[in-house]
Amino acid sequence: MSEKTTHFGFQTVPESEKAGRVQGIFGSVASKYDVMNDAMSLGIHRVWKDAMMDWLAPRPSQRLLDVAGGTGDVSFRFLARAGDAEAVVCDLTEPMLVEGRKRAEAEQMANQLSWVVGDAMALPFPDNSFDVYTISFGIRNVTRPQDALAEAFRVLRPGGRLMVLEFSQIPNDLMQKAYDLYSFNIIPRLGEAIAGDRDSYQYLVESIRRFPDQGTFLQMIKDAGFENASYRNLSLGIAALHSGWKI
Repeated sequence: MSEKTTHFGFQTVPESEKAGRVQGIFGSVASKYDVMNDAMSLGIHRVWKDAMMDWLAPRPSQRLLDVAGGTGDVSFRFLARAGDAEAVVCDLTEPMLVEGRKRAEAEQMANQLSWVVGDAMALPFPDNSFDVYTISFGIRNVTRPQDALAEAFRVLRPGGRLMVLEFSQIPNDLMQKAYDLYSFNIIPRLGEAIAGDRDSYQYLVESIRRFPDQGTFLQMIKDAGFENASYRNLSLGIAALHSGWKI
């Protein structure tokens, strides 16, 4: 039997290769990742993450699992709002976690933070062990997103909440075409200028186009067992927030 395939940007690759390729990309850009996020989105990613926290409404004593948590942006925001709480940053790419630990917020919140290398499709945590699961701009890089959603459901406690922040599709063809022109022509050039890595940012742009639209992804969340699932568009649908509950 031939091995199953998946997409890596616009390429088709064996499933067994995707995780290693993703690790290679994020290992390559780790030291410039935060700078590139600001450059690519003109800083708007910060507004999106704040909107995520507004909807999430973190509370004291909650335990967060931030998957594909990279350099800790979401976990820092969560802890700043929740106060007496705990966050675990889990990422497949260790260099991203290393960069996160260097940030000033990491030192200030060290007694509330843990950094764990782990795969979204096979999380190294027991069942029913977190109150909140977040993944931001990461699930489109997972080889089998449905498996990642199943793992999110498994590790959440009853009453726990899933929240996904991801690039999405603008529900207006003309505006989507304009955004595509910017993405394919500007972002790879920014990657080359700032991070010295055009190919990685070409992949990131392509991976956004291969990710399911808002409604399709909402159904995937429901199929994983989550209830009261819904989504909100951000910046006209350039990004979207999806929410679901384990009941």
